[in-house]
Amino acid sequence: MRARSFASKPSDTKLTGLFLDMLAAEQGAGANTLDAYRRDLTDFSEFLGRVGHAFADAETQTLRDYLADLDTRGFKSTSVARRLSAMRHLYRFLLNERIRTDDPAAILSGPKRGRGLPKVLSIADVDRMLRRAKELSEAEDASPSKRLRALRLYCLLEVLYATGLRVSELVALPRTAAKRDARMIVVRGKGNKERLVPLNEASRQAMADYLAATEAAKDNKTDKKSSAAASKWLFPSFGESGHLTRQHFARDLKDLAVASGLQARLVSPHVLRHAFASHLLHNGADLRIVQTLLGHTDISTTQIYTHVVEERLKSLVRDLHPLAEK
Repeated sequence: MRARSFASKPSDTKLTGLFLDMLAAEQGAGANTLDAYRRDLTDFSEFLGRVGHAFADAETQTLRDYLADLDTRGFKSTSVARRLSAMRHLYRFLLNERIRTDDPAAILSGPKRGRGLPKVLSIADVDRMLRRAKELSEAEDASPSKRLRALRLYCLLEVLYATGLRVSELVALPRTAAKRDARMIVVRGKGNKERLVPLNEASRQAMADYLAATEAAKDNKTDKKSSAAASKWLFPSFGESGHLTRQHFARDLKDLAVASGLQARLVSPHVLRHAFASHLLHNGADLRIVQTLLGHTDISTTQIYTHVVEERLKSLVRDLHPLAEK
């Protein structure tokens, strides 16, 4: 079945805009997700333009040619698979909206890709970073502004390792998350879905100490950045978002890794999220509970950690089975 014939075909730019509006309104897609789709579809549209086609009339073979072009340009299989996913979503949308009468992406197959295991820090590595962050936050010779930054980093690290939040969720925590005696915090995750995440004593104390420091900065009339303490965000910034950026936190975290004797390339906010999940499972947590804490909609996403469960089961049999070799 061929695409519908249009007297005036809608432009790729217009269709991309309509598609992104749908993702935001119906699926609660965040700004980062929308930006990624926009970049992928812009590249796809530019290719179609070079071969005399557009979203509204491209055939399956043209889509195959685009995937081959990505391979020629040296794209990794994961990147090609992401572009294919964007095309599939786009054409399902065009079909549902009756802009097309067919789906040229439906029969396309993507590159085979193995799902690698996430990089994980050991418990000892995380402890080293936490100890170093706490030492920096307690340095007596530090200036007030430097101490405040150190307290912020220590707070971010404690909360991240205690909760496994996505970095975008962490930096956008509201100031109310640090209210006294809060045992749980409400986190707004992907798709605008909310979930409850428990806090441990160390993370609550780190939040209380950091919040007290921001209040002290607010009372200091000579502190040029004191107005940040009045922000609705727990980790305020003077940037467009109003709160600390993911990139800023990632840079601070890598600096802390080096100061802790670790390689910077091995440490990132996402690696610490993986450490949270892996260490929980290693110590006997149920996979479904970890799924809930991480905010994964589908258990299959959490199953990348099953290697941790398998290793733990092997060690249990080895150590506890009465016939196991001693």
